[in-house]
Amino acid sequence: MQTDLFGSDVSLDTSTAVEAWNALQLAFLAHGASAPDHLGATLKAAPEFALGHATKGLFLLLLGRRELIPTAREALQAARQGRADSARERAFIDALAAWLDGSPARAADRVESVLDTDPTDTLALKISHAIRFILGHKGRMLARLNTALPLIGEDHAARGYLMGCHAFALEENGHFAEARKSGEAGLERAADDAWGLHAVAHVHDMTGDSRGGLAWLSGKEAAWAHCNNFRFHVWWHKALMHLDQGDHATVLDLYDHKIRAEHTDDYRDISNATSLLMRLELEGVPVGNRWEELADLSESRVGDGCLIFADLHYLLALVSDDRDAAAHKLVARIVADGQAQATDYAPVFDHPGVAAAHGLEAFGEGNYAQAFQSLTAARPAMQRAGGSHAQRDVFERITIDAGIRAGQLGPVEDILAARSALRDGAEDSFARQRREMINDLRRPAMAVPAQ
Repeated sequence: MQTDLFGSDVSLDTSTAVEAWNALQLAFLAHGASAPDHLGATLKAAPEFALGHATKGLFLLLLGRRELIPTAREALQAARQGRADSARERAFIDALAAWLDGSPARAADRVESVLDTDPTDTLALKISHAIRFILGHKGRMLARLNTALPLIGEDHAARGYLMGCHAFALEENGHFAEARKSGEAGLERAADDAWGLHAVAHVHDMTGDSRGGLAWLSGKEAAWAHCNNFRFHVWWHKALMHLDQGDHATVLDLYDHKIRAEHTDDYRDISNATSLLMRLELEGVPVGNRWEELADLSESRVGDGCLIFADLHYLLALVSDDRDAAAHKLVARIVADGQAQATDYAPVFDHPGVAAAHGLEAFGEGNYAQAFQSLTAARPAMQRAGGSHAQRDVFERITIDAGIRAGQLGPVEDILAARSALRDGAEDSFARQRREMINDLRRPAMAVPAQ
């Protein structure tokens, strides 16, 4: 048994295996594209390394793709047959088993049992952070990092990355000034920490400071150039800032050459693309035939059902490209999943999933009154769908525009006020323009002069 660069004991015997494992963990922290290569090198050097197999399985499940579940089960089998010399390593195996049994929340609990013993365990902190994020557990994300960071030394190899995680958790819980401070300081320690960089971008988004956000990201491209598909998401943030500035040509250019430079079917990439195109269309910007490839990919994911967050973005593509049959099929499947046997997924598919899905389908059909009714029913529970405030804001924007089109001006003003309160009182160009629309609609028509 040896010790990794973060001070955790691992069931490895050779320096070659430890070096590969250390490289894997650093790449995971940085969202590096090299992570799969380092994991492969680790398991090649130590085929019996149970923690490596368990981590592989957890990584696969984080991708939210049903076809990867059998491979994750194979990883669990290899982990159970492998070498795990500590309760820490066995906890990760248990976490994978729990998630495969339909309970990502219990998986996060098992990972966090490691933190109950050692609150500074780097791998456990990052995996817990990732699972809690997709579950929408913003308070749990913050609590663990609040406990860990005061115990982590200034010279700890992961301190910068964990400060980036802390920044994101702080931002999602509305502590914007603290989030910005933590994210900026973390990036000084870990120049390739795209997660921390993007956490500060979230702060700028949530405080209506798109100009400051563009200044923050400018010149820091090296912080996300090395990333896996997470780099597309950082470009998405930059596009949102240009959208807020009304620079639609730049937004479309970023869409074509950065955000959808690769036509992947990863749900996170499709989420970036669909939510950006929908924001553009709500602003009256023609997007040409860009919906078509997203709808093709989304139609192939209709039966997926791994995450309601992913399904709702697939639905955006389908309704926007007039794939009525596929959209209806997806909505029906979400309803069925909400009524399925008890797993962590069923309650979330049931609420907010069903109401949100009906609302998006109605919006695509031009039935704005029904869309507004359904989407407002989903609003109080949308945190449970996972993702960030910035990502879920596309559904808030659709709700607001549905309400305006349905003539529900008073309730829309309430939603705009709640949206501003979430942003510490700040308003972006979207909110200001919608308030102007409401004022225009309320202004009495000019009297027609007598003939």
